[in-house]
Amino acid sequence: MVDLSMKMLLHDRLRFTLTTFGVAFSVMLVLVQVGLFEGLIGYAADTILPVRQADLWVTSRNTQNIDFANYFPENLVNRVRSVPGVERADNLMVDFMPIQLPKGSSDGVMVYGLTHYWKWGVPWNIVAGNPLDLRGGPYMFLDDFATHRYGPFRVGEYREIVNQRLKIIGVTHGLRSFTTIPVAFLDFYRAQALTDITFGKTAYILVHLAPGADKKAVMAEIRRRLPYNDVFTRKAWARKGQDYWIFKTGLGFNMGMIVFLGCLVGVVILAQTLYTTTMEHVREFGMVKAIGGDNGDIYRLLMRQAVVIAVAGYLAGTVMAFLIKPLAKKGDLDLLLSPTLLGIVFLSTVVLCLLASTVSFRKVSRIDPALLFRS
Repeated sequence: MVDLSMKMLLHDRLRFTLTTFGVAFSVMLVLVQVGLFEGLIGYAADTILPVRQADLWVTSRNTQNIDFANYFPENLVNRVRSVPGVERADNLMVDFMPIQLPKGSSDGVMVYGLTHYWKWGVPWNIVAGNPLDLRGGPYMFLDDFATHRYGPFRVGEYREIVNQRLKIIGVTHGLRSFTTIPVAFLDFYRAQALTDITFGKTAYILVHLAPGADKKAVMAEIRRRLPYNDVFTRKAWARKGQDYWIFKTGLGFNMGMIVFLGCLVGVVILAQTLYTTTMEHVREFGMVKAIGGDNGDIYRLLMRQAVVIAVAGYLAGTVMAFLIKPLAKKGDLDLLLSPTLLGIVFLSTVVLCLLASTVSFRKVSRIDPALLFRS
C-alpha cells in the first residue's frame, strides 16, 4: 500500500514538486513571520529582564511600557526606601531625546539615567569604559547599535543631546528599545536636567529586596504609601510591555492574520493536489477495493501521501527560513527560530496536511470496484 501511495504521488513529479514548494512556502512564511515577531517582542524586555538586581519596578499609574514613561516626583523614592524589606531603591530616568549628529542632522536616542549603576549591574554588555566615571562630568555611554543609525563613533568623541555636549566615555553592545532606537546611559541628575519637563521628576524607581523579605508584603506596603503609582515584579513589568505591543497596537493581530493566510494557502494547495490525484487514479482505488481493501485502507493511503508532502514541505521551508536569517540580521532584525517554534510548526504542518487530505475522503468512499470491469 505504501508503494502504491508513493507511485501515485510521484506519478506527476512536477505536480509533486510544486505542491511541496507551496507547503514549503507556507512553512517559511509562518516561521519567518513568527520568528521576527518573537525577536521584535523580545526588544520590549531587553532593557528590563537583564536588570536582575531590580526585584520590583515602581511606575507611574497606567504606564504601559518602559519606553513611554510618565513622570512623578523623585522624592517618592524616600518613601520606598523606608519600607521594611527594601534593601535598596533608586530613581531611574528613561526619556526619548533628540541627538545631534556630526554632519548636522538629528535623530532620536533613548536616554537612561541612574545614579548607582554598578549597584544595579547596569549597563550590561560593556565593550569599553567604566560606568563609575559617568558621575564625573558631562559623559555618556552609547550602545554600538547606534552605528546603524548614526554612523560610526569612537570613545572620546562628543555628541549633543538636547543641545548639551556630552563626551562618549563608554560603549555597550546589543541594547536597543522596542522601536529600535539606540540607547544612551547618563548619570541620573544629568539626564534629569536635560529638559525642563523631567526636572525634579523620575520615570521609575528600582527596588532591591533584602534577603528573606516577603515580596508580596513589600509590594502591598509600597502601594499603600504610593497610592498613585503601580508596582510590578521584574518579569510582570516585562510581560506588561510585551502585551502592550502585542494586543494594543495591532501588531499581534497582523502577525496572526499573516500566519492564518500562510496556513490557508498551504492547505488549499495540498487539498487541491490530493483531490486531483485521487480523480486521476480512481481505477487504482477501485482495484484496492476489488482485492479486499476498504475505505479505511484508502484513507490511510491518502494520509500517507499528505504526511510525505508535509515532511518534505516542512524541511524545505525550514531550510529557506534559516537562509533568510542572516539576511534579516543585516537589516538589524532578529529572526528567532527556537526549537519550540520549529516543533510547533512541524506538528501544525502535519496536522493541517492530514486535514487537507480529508477533502478526497468523500470521493473515494463512493468508488465502485466494478469500475475495473467496465470498458
